Amino acid sequence: MTNDLSIVWLRRDLRLTDNPALDAAISASKQVVILYVYDDHGPFAHGGAGQWWLHHSLARLSADIEKRGSKLILRAGNGGEELMKLVEETGARSVYWNRRYDKQGIEEDKKTKSALMESDVKANSFNGALLCEPWSLKTKTGGFYKVFTPFWRALQEAGPERPAPSKAPKKLMPPKRFPESLSVESFDLLPTRPNWAEAFDDEWTPGEKGAAKALETFLENAVGDYGEDRNRPDIEGTSRLSPHLAFGEISPLQIWVRTKDALEKNGNKGENGVHVFLSEIAWREFAYVLLYHYPDIQTDPIKPAYSKFNWQNDRQALRRWQRGQTGYPIVDAGMRQLWQTGWMHNRVRMIVASFLIKNMLTPWQEGERWFWDTLVDADPASNTASWQWVAGSGADAAPYFRIFNPVTQAQKFDPDGKYVCKYVPEIAEIPRKYIHCPYDAPEAVLKAANVRLGETYPLPMLDLSTTRKRALDAYERVKEAS
Repeated sequence: MTNDLSIVWLRRDLRLTDNPALDAAISASKQVVILYVYDDHGPFAHGGAGQWWLHHSLARLSADIEKRGSKLILRAGNGGEELMKLVEETGARSVYWNRRYDKQGIEEDKKTKSALMESDVKANSFNGALLCEPWSLKTKTGGFYKVFTPFWRALQEAGPERPAPSKAPKKLMPPKRFPESLSVESFDLLPTRPNWAEAFDDEWTPGEKGAAKALETFLENAVGDYGEDRNRPDIEGTSRLSPHLAFGEISPLQIWVRTKDALEKNGNKGENGVHVFLSEIAWREFAYVLLYHYPDIQTDPIKPAYSKFNWQNDRQALRRWQRGQTGYPIVDAGMRQLWQTGWMHNRVRMIVASFLIKNMLTPWQEGERWFWDTLVDADPASNTASWQWVAGSGADAAPYFRIFNPVTQAQKFDPDGKYVCKYVPEIAEIPRKYIHCPYDAPEAVLKAANVRLGETYPLPMLDLSTTRKRALDAYERVKEAS
């Protein structure tokens, strides 16, 4: 049985390929209206970098839809309310969407579904964002996984819930009359802050085609060595798929199947790299399990005892961290890369997060908020779960006594200082022996490199050894009180 007209409500699934909601609507309907509602309220409203990405992603999706004979309808406001208005305008008898898993999204979808039922309109929801639903994989006792490693084993044994990704439709069935639509430009998403986001265009290609190209480039050039190179910020060893995943321009199922196909065609060469890469896709899945079962994960520690942690919360120190002016080159390089490109290498993310939380004793929520605003790949689940992991307050957290030393980490993973020199050019002439600890360099060496500590580059804002001990003492008090 077919419906005359249906609506597909897009959210973080800005793609035509492997989009279960869109596929179902096309199969069941004679006419399909494709809707996106820009909502700038709520805990997971896009930050500044995300808005930049969204602008370009919507523009490219709109062009792809027009090539297939239809049009992307754009509205602004509360998603559910705007959807109900469109239902009334079009007379749609069925609505399709891919599910969300954050608290606000779930509540809005439930409320919208009830309103649709009262209007005798059918609501159809699908899993378009994950390999498995957050409630699918069960422990032996019937609960959900709170530790990543057994979750990863279970996911490998079960495999994705859907067998294969679907292809993009060659033609879309437009309505006989298009509803009114706003323009992407009317959302005013592009940043107005000076000297920010200027390099984004050179770094990124938002949209479905950009996602597909990024995956193929990675599979051709880097996946085999991913197990080692993923830790090296001075090497192009990562997939850079995270923002495409965050906006749903590519599905994890597409990545999973295409990666396994590439491994098979390559005679299983690079199997270890593929295994590690897919485990990172699984970490994103695990983060959504945590988001679903701990709905206040963005603000509240999963381990309640950590709500009593004695934070310092020094606003001036936080500002230095945000600006990349801590006096520790690898930390400053990471924070500057984030500001300049909207992205930071994952190894460096762990280093700067550990520095903020454990050396500075700044609440992890401050870092989470800064990353949410400045990352193009800010994701409701991955961003929050990762910060709680470093803080030690998460379900599957780094041990509280694991404190990343930024100097030894830099010496190990940026051995020639290539990454640091790119983003902290004012110390680039320092000999490599001192590039990660310029404060140890003799005055004559600094003078020859035209570096004046405290003037052209800051002195260290804190002592690593002293603050490490302070953090361990503070964490021990929380452990004893729990």
